Amino acid sequence: MNNLNLKPTEIARELLEFNSRMLKSLDTLANVSSIEVGSTANSEIYREDKLRLLYYPAESSKQKQAPLLIVYALVNRPYILDLQPGRSLIQSLTQRGIPIYLIDWGYPDSTDQFLDLDDYINGYLQNCVSKALEHSSHSRINLLGVCQGGTFSLCYTAINPNEVASLITMVTPVDFHTPDNTLTQLIRTINTELAIEIHGNFPGEVLTQAYNSLLPVRLGLEKQLGLPMQLENYADALNFLRMERWIHDSPDLAGKAFKEFLTNFFEHNRFLEGGLNIGEKAVDLKKIHQPVLNLFAAKDHLVPPQASRALKQLTSSRDYQEKQFNGGHIGIFVGKQSQKKLPDLIAKWLIDHE
Repeated sequence: MNNLNLKPTEIARELLEFNSRMLKSLDTLANVSSIEVGSTANSEIYREDKLRLLYYPAESSKQKQAPLLIVYALVNRPYILDLQPGRSLIQSLTQRGIPIYLIDWGYPDSTDQFLDLDDYINGYLQNCVSKALEHSSHSRINLLGVCQGGTFSLCYTAINPNEVASLITMVTPVDFHTPDNTLTQLIRTINTELAIEIHGNFPGEVLTQAYNSLLPVRLGLEKQLGLPMQLENYADALNFLRMERWIHDSPDLAGKAFKEFLTNFFEHNRFLEGGLNIGEKAVDLKKIHQPVLNLFAAKDHLVPPQASRALKQLTSSRDYQEKQFNGGHIGIFVGKQSQKKLPDLIAKWLIDHE
């Protein structure tokens, strides 16, 4: 066995460098006054309870492109799609001529604890589709569902196939029982029943900590040790702090809806096993016949590629395409390699299917 060779002079040098970076990062932080996100121009066209429907007009388009409605997850906030100029999927799509509508679910409170999946999918989502179609003067919508929002979009499209022109799913869980699905394994260890019984809603911060626990070294020790380098200059500090703001901006989840989601998907894997009903409406993915574009990330630790790929065999679409991107669950949106490839792919696919 080799002995560890620690040179005092090298240790002293590294400590001095670390200390210097720490002092520099403190100076940088002192000059940060606010952390702005969501910079792409938009207007609110509809509001219902906590929900807001935002409209982002296309910057230029030679044709009247059918609108794209983005359905984000209930977990975390949708501004990860519009984090900052030059790092925004929404901005990039509007620059490519795609008009966008985005559902901002807001922050549920105690008055929302009895909302169920029927309220979210057959209520809120249905109303947003209707408002977007009315606002855009189109008869059918293009849907883009992200993560849990993709699950919602699959349900909605199966229930309302004639209202959806095309469907895009991004990092969307379909098969919740793949062997590498660490999130499902983790959820089984959390006493969600007790948390909902105590709080009414499920605390969003608990989910944030659960997600972080899946990669404890990378999202814990490595992240903390790398802080001085992340904060050395003003631009890098803002990039880092925007992400930190988003990570910890975790709305509570309506208790009844969250419990239903866990039961139907994490426990019973209803997309594959069948028997899924949202309210009084049966969900059969074979009723999805429109073009489908399924996007996922190679290193996604929350929704592994196999969990998303399961969609291919479940719909009746004769125009199914899938694309795997490098990176993880969030890197697919904000990673440098994805910033051009992702919006180019989505915009071209939508225009080709217009």
